[in-house]
Amino acid sequence: MDAQDRLPTIPAEKLTEAQTKAAAEFLAERKQPVFGPFVPLSRSPGLMLAAARLGNHLRFGNSLPRDVSEFAILLQSRRWTQQYEWYVHVADARTAGLSEATIQAIADGRRPDNMTDGQEIAYAFSAELNEFHSVTDHTYARTVEKFGEQGMMDLIGLNGYYSFIAMVLNVSRFPLPPGNVPALTAFPK
Repeated sequence: MDAQDRLPTIPAEKLTEAQTKAAAEFLAERKQPVFGPFVPLSRSPGLMLAAARLGNHLRFGNSLPRDVSEFAILLQSRRWTQQYEWYVHVADARTAGLSEATIQAIADGRRPDNMTDGQEIAYAFSAELNEFHSVTDHTYARTVEKFGEQGMMDLIGLNGYYSFIAMVLNVSRFPLPPGNVPALTAFPK
């Protein structure tokens, strides 16, 4: 991941009409210029806007407790060894109350000890969904009992969306902000 950013910010004078329009819509909706994963996504203006809207809902408007939401995002960041995603969300996870021990276990690729009930359910659901592309009846029932059908769907959304964002960032080789070092080591092959 040390290679050069493949899809850096496009200079304003080189933006297409569609990219210029999408950047203006992004600014109006997000109250900031195109940033982070939306920089490489700007190559597909419609996709960028759709991803931004979905991300806004999943990050700030989903029905899960904030600690469970950020926990699920960190699991995907670790799964994909996505440094930028981790950099952004580890701070949010701390603010949401995740312990340093839980964060470190995820960074190490280990199952955290002392998870809350909600985190343990999210861990089991996410692990099954990502490893087996489905979930068992037992895990499904526990998830719906704890979070309701909406929460279960939001958990699926978090897994899918942050996997997608990690793919975008990994393919584009999007860099960390200057002065930051990668926090995640690559998994052995």
